[in-house]
Amino acid sequence: MYSVIMAGGRGTRFWPSSRGENPKQLLNIVGETSMLQMTVNRLKKMKNVEDVFIVTGKDLAPKIRKLITGIKPKNIIVEPSGKNTAPAIGLAALHIKNIREDAVMGVFPADHLIVGHQKFARTVRSAIQLANKNGSLVTIGIEPTFPSTGYGYIQYNPNSPEDHLNGYKVKTFAEKPHEGLAKRFLKSGDFLWNGGMFIWKVSTFFEKIEKYMPDLNDQLGKIEKRVSQNQDFTRLWNNIDPESVDYGLMEKSNDIYVVKAEFEWSDLGSWEAVYDVSPKSKEKNVIRGEGVVIDGHNNLIQSNGHFTAIIGINNIVVVNTEDATLVVPREKVEDVKVLVHYLEKKKRNDLL
Repeated sequence: MYSVIMAGGRGTRFWPSSRGENPKQLLNIVGETSMLQMTVNRLKKMKNVEDVFIVTGKDLAPKIRKLITGIKPKNIIVEPSGKNTAPAIGLAALHIKNIREDAVMGVFPADHLIVGHQKFARTVRSAIQLANKNGSLVTIGIEPTFPSTGYGYIQYNPNSPEDHLNGYKVKTFAEKPHEGLAKRFLKSGDFLWNGGMFIWKVSTFFEKIEKYMPDLNDQLGKIEKRVSQNQDFTRLWNNIDPESVDYGLMEKSNDIYVVKAEFEWSDLGSWEAVYDVSPKSKEKNVIRGEGVVIDGHNNLIQSNGHFTAIIGINNIVVVNTEDATLVVPREKVEDVKVLVHYLEKKKRNDLL
């Protein structure tokens, strides 16, 4: 398998730590290395991974080349501009096709937390087997632990002929639900969280793109020769309409399998997720950096260079950097992206 890491996002819900020049995937959110480096290391440890590529924007590419180890410079694939996930994956597929037309490619987010390397490797092996055996699009689904309204869902057929591989035929994809619907999904027992991980043969991917996303297929066909000759393709790239691979491809195809993940997973999508995965004090407080909580519980302090104190308050997040401080109730952490939109509107580029 040739692995592709998607590393072009901004991580707006991690403001003020995550900024345009230093987004979430380059932060040491858990552990001693960045989320992107952890993802690279995880994939390179796997015996059946032939090579690893990173797809990112031209603004981040120089920093990734400088900071990330274990990746050949030519394996950093640069998008001329952000076009969402389907074109980005298509661009990576062109690079892999140029190396080996019958290759299997795996697509993985740069910034997810995965615990259990052997279980992760076993899950991916099952997905590779399914992709080779059935010529199918394969995704990895996560067993839900609560009725999340922040994740998309995958409904699967529990009576699958491939359950020996922990693989099941997908019935449908569901967008992020409201709370009542999320509870119904959990109760039904045949829904998984969509983890944004995909495995398929490169040839299968292009067959499906040709069928379901013909405009994108046409543009990728024009770009292919320029990619193989290492020529600039910006003008052609500008003709591509942005589209997610979930909406453009996965939700339309009727030949998709999902492999149930055996590993522990978090998309680390917000400060609340950081609180969930971090070690806690007796009072259930999390202090990262220099700080103290007095007469309070269930709080998160993310202190970067400043001593931070909380007194007599519960269930809040405080994050500070050199030039900004965020204070937000834990139940409102998803609204941090609204704050980022506000800063964009006010043209506060110094804080973005």
